[in-house]
Amino acid sequence: MQLILLSVVGRQEWAGGDIGLQGVPRLTVAGYEFADDAAYAYLALGALGLTVLVVRNIVRSRPGRGLRALATSEVAAASAGVPVAAYKQAVFALSAAFAGLAGGIYAYYIGYVAPGSFPVLLSFEYVVMAVVGGAGTIWGALAGATAVTLLLQVLNDVGTREGMPASAPAVLSYAVYGLLLVLVVLFVPKGLVPAVTDRWRRRGPRRAVGAEPEPEPAPVQ
Repeated sequence: MQLILLSVVGRQEWAGGDIGLQGVPRLTVAGYEFADDAAYAYLALGALGLTVLVVRNIVRSRPGRGLRALATSEVAAASAGVPVAAYKQAVFALSAAFAGLAGGIYAYYIGYVAPGSFPVLLSFEYVVMAVVGGAGTIWGALAGATAVTLLLQVLNDVGTREGMPASAPAVLSYAVYGLLLVLVVLFVPKGLVPAVTDRWRRRGPRRAVGAEPEPEPAPVQ
């Protein structure tokens, strides 16, 4: 579907064709122009905070319980009265809205956007982020995105060094994506954040067992 959409958009004149949209102006809100990197950094953090707040409220709501049941078993969720098709469409639309928000900030910041700006490798990157951090958890998505982004910066630095071929960054990215997915599925199938959380919870009772008993209170006169 992504390849089809990229091909269709690349043939549309209103989208600039394969060349894309050039000279996108800086974002201006209520007379304030986001002109430097720091302004866009704060804008991106604000958009991230809004996204986390919306998702957190949805997960803790009644539809959120239905979505968690849907993620576990569609048959069981449908038998419990969860509208499976409607919830899937709603989640797809909401995720598209979040992606559009991020894409809008990206276009205003870069000043240029084209079909080639969103290759298939980027979709693999998002999947790896979710799996590594912990699919189905908010903090897992944030941790996975941070870890994979920092790792990509290191790979790009290594792949662009003198003597490396031009395709080295992409090849290294694909190789690391595959290696990360295999390692996570084998050793931490739930992701890093759920694994750390479960380990911390298991250590809690052990600390309580090894703790010294509290002294009994003195009797009231």
